[in-house]
Amino acid sequence: MNYFRKLFRRAKSPKSLLRDQRGLSTVEYVILLVLIAASAITLWVTFGTSIRTKIAAANTEMEGVKIGKDH
Repeated sequence: MNYFRKLFRRAKSPKSLLRDQRGLSTVEYVILLVLIAASAITLWVTFGTSIRTKIAAANTEMEGVKIGKDH
């Protein structure tokens, strides 16, 4: 809270507070991190479903295959 008080005291006018961009890069990094995380989760769900479907199909095909001398 003291940080904001000092910042407000140093400001000449409310417009100078709006032009202050010191914390802007942190916000940009957080937004970028959220976008990357959302993309990664979407890809994980999409590819996970696709792989699960292909493994189930391969398992179904393999159920009828006999292994051994009785072939």
